[in-house]
Amino acid sequence: MIIEAHGLRKTFTAKRGRGKTEQVEAVRGVDLEVEAGQIFAVLGPNGAGKTTTIRMLATLIPPTAGTATVAGHDVAKEPGKVRENIGYVGQAGGVDENAPGRDGLVLAARLGGMSRKQAESRSEELLTSFSLTEFADRPIKTLSGGQKRRFALAIGLVNRPPLFFLDEPTTGLDPQNRANLWDEVRALRKQGTSVLLTTHYLEEADALCDRLVIIDHGLVVAEGRPDDLKKEIAGDVVTLRLGDAANEPAQALLSAEPYVKEVRTEDETLRVYVDDGEHNLPHLLRALEAGGLGIQSISLDRATLDDVFLRHTGRSLRDAD
Repeated sequence: MIIEAHGLRKTFTAKRGRGKTEQVEAVRGVDLEVEAGQIFAVLGPNGAGKTTTIRMLATLIPPTAGTATVAGHDVAKEPGKVRENIGYVGQAGGVDENAPGRDGLVLAARLGGMSRKQAESRSEELLTSFSLTEFADRPIKTLSGGQKRRFALAIGLVNRPPLFFLDEPTTGLDPQNRANLWDEVRALRKQGTSVLLTTHYLEEADALCDRLVIIDHGLVVAEGRPDDLKKEIAGDVVTLRLGDAANEPAQALLSAEPYVKEVRTEDETLRVYVDDGEHNLPHLLRALEAGGLGIQSISLDRATLDDVFLRHTGRSLRDAD
């Protein structure tokens, strides 16, 4: 395992009015096991404890309790050894906005112990790999969001780390730049680099990761491969919006149908989990019609990670975010 964490906790002291303080548990006991060569995602809404977890593993803040080893080194006892084996790109990117990107790469390489010649050679290699050569001598602040993010990735990879931490890597990027960055993350895995990323984008975790944990209120509420987590839920989801006061009778009626696995109420909608939705949707419609229940809207979808979050927390991740 390139990461093993057990019972990680982090408590912050928050200042309140009139000189009062309050203890805030950002992470309340997280266990993680990440195999080498994996893309592993920590998924959850904003404020769930994702960034705090990754910052503890990257030795940027100490845990309040619990233990963790990263690349075989204890984060509390051997932080220097951990840092030698990781790259880290936070939400802000960590690049000097006023300096040219090439200078930032060379500086990062020199800080990593390379000679001037080695640093310049490694910088050229990364500029080519991330298609940044034509922007290399422009100040970072003159570049687009996607170009800045690629420079941040390049700087994080300058020392060829076996493990790369990415905290919300695509926040603020447009769809094209997000897709491009996904390709770059997949390329890292092909090169043998392990990647731990945090995200609150359901589709990002689903598309990229080999395994994931879902965190809510500082706790892991689900863990596994995305497909396996979704298979725990019936294969298809029918989302219904009915007339006033119709949810309760509809839930009772549909729960009795043999093809319905589960019915959940969420605000003004019903989520009906069914097997073989395309085949059984007509039966569901007939059952509602026979019960005298009108439909305002209906949709049929495959189960998503949002349904996994809903199953474990009782609310939608999109709404929680």
